[in-house]
Amino acid sequence: MDYSLFMMPLHPPGRNVTESLQEDRQAIVLGDRLGFKEAYVGEHATDAAETVTSSLVFLATMADQTQHIKLGTGTLNLPNSHPVAIASHVAMLDHLLKGRFIMGISPGGLMSDAEVFGSFGKDRNAMFVECINTVLKIWASDPPYDIEGEFWKVSVAQTMIPEIGQGFIMKPYQQPHPPIVGTAVAPFSKGVTEMAKRGWGAISANFLMPEWVKTHWDSHVQGRTAVGAVPHPSEWRVAKSIFVADDEATARRYALEAGGPYHFYFKQLSYKLIKGGGRSNLFKTDPSMPDEMLTPDYITQRLVIAGTVNSVVDQILAFRDQIGDFGNLVYACHDWMDPALAKRSMELFANEVMPRVNQALR
Repeated sequence: MDYSLFMMPLHPPGRNVTESLQEDRQAIVLGDRLGFKEAYVGEHATDAAETVTSSLVFLATMADQTQHIKLGTGTLNLPNSHPVAIASHVAMLDHLLKGRFIMGISPGGLMSDAEVFGSFGKDRNAMFVECINTVLKIWASDPPYDIEGEFWKVSVAQTMIPEIGQGFIMKPYQQPHPPIVGTAVAPFSKGVTEMAKRGWGAISANFLMPEWVKTHWDSHVQGRTAVGAVPHPSEWRVAKSIFVADDEATARRYALEAGGPYHFYFKQLSYKLIKGGGRSNLFKTDPSMPDEMLTPDYITQRLVIAGTVNSVVDQILAFRDQIGDFGNLVYACHDWMDPALAKRSMELFANEVMPRVNQALR
């Protein structure tokens, strides 16, 4: 089983942005040194807690700071951008990384972003599909392009000057395009099925109950078999909030109790999804459960794996038994309230937990 990183990122509002951005960069540099396979970074333009406003810009700063780890957007919120901006910026970053790039995409879930970019109230799923289709058409064709959809038109027919290169949109380093993945945040996700039909991967969200994460494999299988492909667990990435400490008391205090960064994360996220997004179903296994019972304590206890090395190994193996085989365990990054403990957790996870997990799976 491979292991990777995912950061939204999510920090306490009011934290020094300069410091939190450097902290997020340090996490990826450390991940590269520790053998994490991939690192995904999210983006939002209108959130004081999620301080990466452009995942592409952020990842560009990591090009010369990392050597082996593949860097992915987690995700590009396609309805909020023009397809030409996506196509040209992604292509350039793919060249800067010499193919160490993975293109994570989604319709985006933050409605304040949708409002400010003018897509609030529109069919964002339709915009998402049209945008990625347009990006792929751009990369597969040459000027004048002449691609017209419901939401965007791409053409340089009136202004192109082929003999000097004017009107050409850059193609990516990886051909025909970088690997594409999408985040899966809904039970029985139809989006996972549609992505699988196109050969795209999925990352199951770390804020989804295991009972719902399990359904994503069936959705992936449906998509792959529908196009005559053979699905393999290596194609499935599953994100999980994990904290490893040298003693159980530290693990409980830092990762499970109020006042710690993991509890803050789920308090912030559950408020956003339940109060602001009507998505309480993500945190329930029984639909009749009252929303009032979905407290940060309840959610954190259900969704965080925390403990010493031996305990975390056992919990990861039990989690895998519950949801089924998958190929990439994606370690969800949280605010470095205590940098020494956060770094120690990543080190223990990579150097001790995952070798033991993989030994047990042989």
